[in-house]
Amino acid sequence: MKPHDFPDYIQPHLIPEPSGNLIYRCLGCNAEFGIEKLLYICPHCGKVLLLHDPDFDRLKKIPGPTWRQIFDYRRMLNIPALKGIYRYHEFIGPVMPLDAVIYLGEGHTPVVESNRRLQELAGCRFYFKNDGQNPSASFKDRGMASALSYIQYLIRQGHVSDVLAICASTGDTSAAAALYASYLIDHVTSAVLLPQGKVTPQQLAQPLGSGASVFEIPGVFDDCMKIVEALSENYNVALLNSKNAWRILGQESYSYEIAQDFEYDMANKTVVVPIGNAGNITAVMSGFLKFYDTGIIDVLPKIIGVQSEHANPVYKYYLEPDAEKRRFTPVHVRPSVAQAAMIGNPVSMPRVIYLVDEYNKKAGRQQVFVSEVTEQEIMDCQLTANRNGHVACTHGGECLAGLIAARKNGLVFEGETAVLDSTAHALKFSGFQDMYFSDRFPPEYEVTPDPALVNSPQLVRPADLKAVPEAGKPLEGDDLSRFVHRTSAEIAAILHLEKV
Repeated sequence: MKPHDFPDYIQPHLIPEPSGNLIYRCLGCNAEFGIEKLLYICPHCGKVLLLHDPDFDRLKKIPGPTWRQIFDYRRMLNIPALKGIYRYHEFIGPVMPLDAVIYLGEGHTPVVESNRRLQELAGCRFYFKNDGQNPSASFKDRGMASALSYIQYLIRQGHVSDVLAICASTGDTSAAAALYASYLIDHVTSAVLLPQGKVTPQQLAQPLGSGASVFEIPGVFDDCMKIVEALSENYNVALLNSKNAWRILGQESYSYEIAQDFEYDMANKTVVVPIGNAGNITAVMSGFLKFYDTGIIDVLPKIIGVQSEHANPVYKYYLEPDAEKRRFTPVHVRPSVAQAAMIGNPVSMPRVIYLVDEYNKKAGRQQVFVSEVTEQEIMDCQLTANRNGHVACTHGGECLAGLIAARKNGLVFEGETAVLDSTAHALKFSGFQDMYFSDRFPPEYEVTPDPALVNSPQLVRPADLKAVPEAGKPLEGDDLSRFVHRTSAEIAAILHLEKV
């Protein structure tokens, strides 16, 4: 539909104009800084930053029900800049002119309800939100669309030029960063640092295919992150990890889409996300808080963050019930099939602590929890989900395992509806599926295949056939008829089929 086809009262709101005045605000010393240059940590105290709109209250002048209509009508537009995460322009990047927005097809990913068997396993109704259907096949595209749109905005304003965008990654971040940077190839190049041998071949292929400079580094993600931080502090580069506050803004769209997909009714809803570097759970909390503050939703949903026991610093932090006694301690990670969650020192941990307090305070009760799961549970849940109609990655399996644990621990109740984050496409992690099916997991993963979940191809070549087809040598006549008859009969016997 075109704008003039919509009701008169909604037309002035359909195409957003730049507004607001975003600033960086430090979570340590509360210092504030302009957005004319790229900042990742506070120049005064070194703490992480969040983007803040000092004029946010202007959005409250539009009633919540009207905002709902604005977003619902925008979903019907054919304007590329408003098709993705910037459908929620006023909440994500209000200062951004639409012609600076990069849209590669990110956002608006589907929520797919699980079947009866999976719901019985979990003990409640739940959906997977398939963020693997983003352009680079992971949720990271949301943050990159925001970060690279902002860089394009700075380039057009003359604030920066010839940008080298750099990130540390366990796979998905590098794929998204390289993809979005390649769209701005005239002005932006990209480099990514990966932990050697700890990225799947599918994920490694993505930044290489997008033309990024790829560096493999000994160690784990945390080691790569230290090097990237050193580069961003000493050289003129644009850091694209979730330490970049613009990444958080883009990922808030995940919350907005969930609210819209459930008609803005967040009562008795639970959102389950893997924690990893803690940028995603930060964005989810921040997004729901903004919608709550403007009356778009009238209830804050429950949020369950999930960590593997192989990388569980946030879970350990919240084990202490007394907030005054809590002390964050990084952990040494062990190998995990949920590779993006294999982070022992999340850079967004200060944001998590701040936003959890805000979230629980505004909800009037504890609404943010953390579940811990095993590597065995992650793999078993991923394979079980995909045997029941989904395309969940290992992190989607982690979320299902986390939901089951939360139900057992009384954090989620039977009448609630959960939305689980499948952060990437299952094909990115097919190597772990192969290891499971062939029982090749190294001992440190602590994964033993369940025979009921193992699957492998079967070669069907009846022994009594003298001739079988080959490439370039098709069968004909009686040989072809015999091949079809004997092979189909053998398959029918394996499948216990009855003749009609």
